[in-house]
Amino acid sequence: MIDPLVRLPDGTVKQVNPISGTKVWTLPGRGARPLGVVRPTPVPLHPADHDRHCAFCWGRMLETPPEIARVVRECSVGGDTEGSTEGSTEGSTEGSRWRELRGLLAEQLGETTAEFRLFPNLFEILSYDYWHLAHGFDPTPESQAHRAAYLATPLGRDHVTALARVRMRTRGATGAHAEPFDEEDFERESVALFAGNHQVVVARRHFVDGAVDDSQNAGSGSLTPEEHCEYTRFTIGAIRDLYRGNPHARYVSAFQNWLRPAGASFEHLHKQLVAIDELGTDVEREAARLQQEPELFTRWGADFAEARGLVVARTPTAVAFAGIGHQYPTLAVHTSNMTALPWELSDDEVRDFSDLLHACHAATGSDVPTNEEWHHGPPSLELPIPLRALLKWRVSTPAGFEGGTKIYVNTIDPWTVRDRTVARLRALAAEGRVSARVTVA
Repeated sequence: MIDPLVRLPDGTVKQVNPISGTKVWTLPGRGARPLGVVRPTPVPLHPADHDRHCAFCWGRMLETPPEIARVVRECSVGGDTEGSTEGSTEGSTEGSRWRELRGLLAEQLGETTAEFRLFPNLFEILSYDYWHLAHGFDPTPESQAHRAAYLATPLGRDHVTALARVRMRTRGATGAHAEPFDEEDFERESVALFAGNHQVVVARRHFVDGAVDDSQNAGSGSLTPEEHCEYTRFTIGAIRDLYRGNPHARYVSAFQNWLRPAGASFEHLHKQLVAIDELGTDVEREAARLQQEPELFTRWGADFAEARGLVVARTPTAVAFAGIGHQYPTLAVHTSNMTALPWELSDDEVRDFSDLLHACHAATGSDVPTNEEWHHGPPSLELPIPLRALLKWRVSTPAGFEGGTKIYVNTIDPWTVRDRTVARLRALAAEGRVSARVTVA
């Protein structure tokens, strides 16, 4: 293989991603550009809109499908709790006790404060009908029991009926406005609203606590390291459950779009999990390479980053570095465990991965549009593929040149990405805003 990272005499940097083969050029003189979006004049927040800014806010919970689960934070001293339900599970990180609640009814949604919520996407990529008709997929017993209990209450039935009408109106289906609502339409739509294989993990805050205007969105870096760890843990559990609940799911894509230029429908912190019935091009390519080069991710991950001066920070079991050969300036976070599925990682390994990812978000800043992509080895492949996240700064727009050549013009080279991030991380570490587990390069 040719050197995947070369600086030419005029300052142009040419990159080739060692795993995907993506070609990227960075032209000199572009790296000092501001990264954040240019916002209009900030609009003051009205107290009457508190927690009701978008459909993902907890003040508008009946605008999203019924919850699969939520995470609440409990006082770590004195034993008082916010509430519990049958079948709940517990976990903890520094300073708080966390409780995961499952199977809540519509009447129970306001009884606890959800720090993170998990529910099916109202407009899924692959529909329930796709899975049911193509593969014979049926809802899990847990999903069926939750649906029966939820629809047995007046508020629950009204909630699901309203969402069923929304879905039908969006598709242009007849019967969306029928009074009374057709029972067959209700049955079809309500199953999908509980058994969707495209799910959303939503954080509580839309804006940072104490925000005074609409420029102060609460991104991943606005969370505390402890909160971000719970966000990560909750997401990993949801990925595991999608695999377990759908035997036809070959891969679960996990990603986070932050701000509208990065594809976010709502500028409210959330991740999306999408089960698909194929491995996808990236995993197929990785699997083929790993058959020939089992040390692929070690050689072209942390080892290469260290040798070329691209490491940003470390925790005991993970490393963050500036990625090469990506369409956008990218920070990569890799776990050192090459064999464990994401839900098989130890608590410390999850914390190390989360803390580094949180630190990268904090250093990037909440005003920078980003895509956070998670990659992992699916259960069907017994290959050394680590859990890793790519944090991509959406600061450029591909155009005709990229489409015609498949060579991407990236505005910031990996060394500049590394230097910008390290400088910011050192300041954040001095302020105590990133985890003490993070060692900045």
